[in-house]
Amino acid sequence: MSAQDTVLVVGAGPAGLSAAATIASMGKKAVIVEKEDILGGAPIISGYAKLVPSGEWAKDAIGRMVSRVEGDGNISIHKSAKVTQVAGEAGNFTATLSNGDKVEAGAIILGTGFTHFDSINKPEWGFGTYEDVLTTTQMEQMVTAGQIRCPSDGRVPERVAILLCVGSRDRQIGREWCSKICCTVSTNLAMEIKEISPSTDVFIYYMDIRTFGLYEDKFYWKSQEEFKTKFVKARIAEVTKSPDGRLLVKGEDTLVKRPIVIPMDIVVHAIGMDPNALNPEISRTFGIGLEKHGFIDRAEQYTNSQGTTRKGIYVCGAATGPEDIDSSIAQGQAAGARAVADLYGQQKIAS
Repeated sequence: MSAQDTVLVVGAGPAGLSAAATIASMGKKAVIVEKEDILGGAPIISGYAKLVPSGEWAKDAIGRMVSRVEGDGNISIHKSAKVTQVAGEAGNFTATLSNGDKVEAGAIILGTGFTHFDSINKPEWGFGTYEDVLTTTQMEQMVTAGQIRCPSDGRVPERVAILLCVGSRDRQIGREWCSKICCTVSTNLAMEIKEISPSTDVFIYYMDIRTFGLYEDKFYWKSQEEFKTKFVKARIAEVTKSPDGRLLVKGEDTLVKRPIVIPMDIVVHAIGMDPNALNPEISRTFGIGLEKHGFIDRAEQYTNSQGTTRKGIYVCGAATGPEDIDSSIAQGQAAGARAVADLYGQQKIAS
C-alpha cells in the first residue's frame, strides 16, 4: 500500500489499539509502533484489576483488543520501538523508527498515553518510607493476585485507608488538574478489597467526590451501602508510624473541623495522571504543540476534535489529559475514522 493508504499509530494502549482496528476495518493499513515489548498500555503493563465501569478483568478486556489487532492482516506491529524522526506533510509522512525501519504514512495518530504520578513527590504521605503505603496500581496488582496482605509482615489488614487526589488538584506540586477517574477507581477498589477480605474495613479520605455521570450510583453509593466503605471528608497532613507498627493518618476532618489521627494497616495513594514523561521528546519529534500542563495540545475541538497543532497528525486518549478507558477507546475510533476520512478526501482532490 502507498503512504496515502497507510496510517501510523504510535502507542498500543486502549486508544491506539482502537484506532488501529478502526483504520483496518475501513480498508486502510495501520502500522503500530509501541515502545514497550508488549501491547495493551497501562492496564496491562501496570497490572490493573477490574476495569471501570465494565467490571471486566483488564487482562481479558484489553487482551481481546490486542488479539484483534494481532490477527488483522491490515495491521503491522513494531514493538520495542520509537519514532525518532518525522519528515513530510499531511498525506505523505516518512517516519524513521529506532530499529532502523521507515514507515511511509498519509496520517499519524498519537495514542501515547500518560504517566502515573510518582508518589515520591508527596513524601509527607509516607510512600517510599513505609512498606505498607502503596499506590492504587500496586493495590490493584494485589487484587489481581487474589490476596490482600500488608507487605511488611503478610498479615490481613484490619483497616485500609485510600487517600484521594494524590498528584491531582495540588498546586503546591504543580498538579492543577483533576485526574477525572481516581474517585471512581478508588470506590471500585474499595469494593474489590472487601470482596477478597470481608473482615477489612476500608476508609476513603477525600476533598470532594467526583464519580461523574452514571458512576455515582454504580460506584459511590454501592460502595457505601453494600460494601460499607467509610467516607471521611478530610485534609491529610501526613502519614507516620505508631510504636506498635501501624500507620497513623493525621489531618483534619473538614466536616466537624477537628484534628484526626487514625491508625491504619495499609494506606493507598489514589495516584493521578501526569502527562507522558516523554511528551517534550514527542513534541519535538512530531512537530506538535503541548498545552500548558504538558499534555498534547489539540486543534479546534468542535470541527477537528482529534487533531493536533500539525495537520495530518491526530491524537486520542489520555495523551491530551486525564481520561477513562471507555472514552479513550471511543477517541481512538474517532481518530482512526477522521484520519481515514481525511485521506480519502485528499485522494479525491488529487484525482
